[in-house]
Amino acid sequence: MAKKLRAGIIGAGNIATSAHLPAYQKLTDIVEVVAIADIVPERAKAAAEKYNIPNYYSSVEELLENCEVDYIDICTWTAAHAPVCIAAAKAGKDILCEKPLAATLEQGLAMEKAVKDAGVNFMLAVVTRYGGEQIKCRELYENGVFGEIYAAKTQYVRRRGTPGGWFTDKELAGGGPVLDIGVHAIDRTWYLMDRPKPVSVSAEVSYRIGDFKTKGITRWMPFGKGNGVFDTEDSATVFFRFEGGKTMMAEIAWAINGPERATTQLFGSKAGCTFEPLTIYGENEEGYLDTYKPEVTPNNYFEEEIRHFVECVNEGKTPISPIEDAVTVQRMLDGIYRSAEAHKEVTI
Repeated sequence: MAKKLRAGIIGAGNIATSAHLPAYQKLTDIVEVVAIADIVPERAKAAAEKYNIPNYYSSVEELLENCEVDYIDICTWTAAHAPVCIAAAKAGKDILCEKPLAATLEQGLAMEKAVKDAGVNFMLAVVTRYGGEQIKCRELYENGVFGEIYAAKTQYVRRRGTPGGWFTDKELAGGGPVLDIGVHAIDRTWYLMDRPKPVSVSAEVSYRIGDFKTKGITRWMPFGKGNGVFDTEDSATVFFRFEGGKTMMAEIAWAINGPERATTQLFGSKAGCTFEPLTIYGENEEGYLDTYKPEVTPNNYFEEEIRHFVECVNEGKTPISPIEDAVTVQRMLDGIYRSAEAHKEVTI
């Protein structure tokens, strides 16, 4: 019988209280949240009281020193991922970390070294890998439905959807929509392409709209007040090249004067697909063009990813979003900014 795990959460902000903790409440048969920590102790206390967590602390170090946990779930702002991860790894704890991996590639590489030196299990919480449609798409790919997936397009575009607080402070967030929502689109698409090795990227990012004052728009705000810093991009246009002549185009925006879209298209040698709903574009057994929607089992993305991580910890398995994938995607995201700064294609 699988062991019921004890989890400690670091960060009591929105992603913890609106996504992770509600998911944990549905998974009490396999995991128990026994502690939560936040640099604002009152925030940790409030979350502990709301979700019946027995212990709360003001730092990862305090939690690790005073409470026995099997793994740490990192739900902090991006720049804090690295120090929390390194502390957890040195304590021999497995790690579930919210996306993106880190604020910079250097931080991400330091996390990878700490994880591998300690021999702990690490999983990046890129939640769109765990949706019902993505699971079905991987199943179809592995059954040969698509053939070779050689090209893809992905978009995560908001017309006016820039969050407030720390999200617009590059020092804390690492970047703007590229790291916040672009990671979802790029990671999901790359994973469903079967993770081809990235070779180069050509990209431009825009700072033209900035701290907009559009009437009728209410901004999503993280817990805590922002410091008034706004030095992140509005949008990005990206073209990746992979080994084997494979490609991906990506459009990402928090703010742009155009329609909102969140889509991914995959193009294979035998068939392609789009999502929401998952739709397959191929040929039938008689050789005619065929378009159909396969049956998909709906699920809660956050519950599915936590369930998968707990299973991997208990069974000693490598998760489907391991540290190696996280670092590769971080290299791709880093390449976007380097290409934009140089105004030319750069190697990854």
